[in-house]
Amino acid sequence: MTKKLLAAMAFAATTLALPASAADTLGIAFAGYDPVTYSQGAPAQGKAKHYHLWNGTLWYFSSEENRDTFVADPAAYAPQFDAYCAWAASQGYKRPGDPNVTQIVDGKLYTFVHEGARKKWQENIEKHITDGEANWELIEPF
Repeated sequence: MTKKLLAAMAFAATTLALPASAADTLGIAFAGYDPVTYSQGAPAQGKAKHYHLWNGTLWYFSSEENRDTFVADPAAYAPQFDAYCAWAASQGYKRPGDPNVTQIVDGKLYTFVHEGARKKWQENIEKHITDGEANWELIEPF
């Protein structure tokens, strides 16, 4: 096979799969941000050379160390509600979360579609987390 054919097949494999998490049209999760960096206090864009396929999408990391940290325990670092807006989940629908509008609660990363959604969610965080978790399996795919 030629290199062009192999590249085309790899591209098709990553773009035709239906992502389980909020991903862009190329199947890249979380707008390419490194989810591990949020727990380190300095969110950063990941690099394509440090990637990992998890939950149906490609995740980028700023370093090999962060990628390996994520691979060891993805649930500890991946945004809740598959990187969809936590406020929307609490209300019974899905909207992609913005990696620049986030909050960490009890070590878990939550994303929001915009700052207004985060402010509404903050009015009763515990209730909105509980409601979002109860709604999550019932919400139709975005």
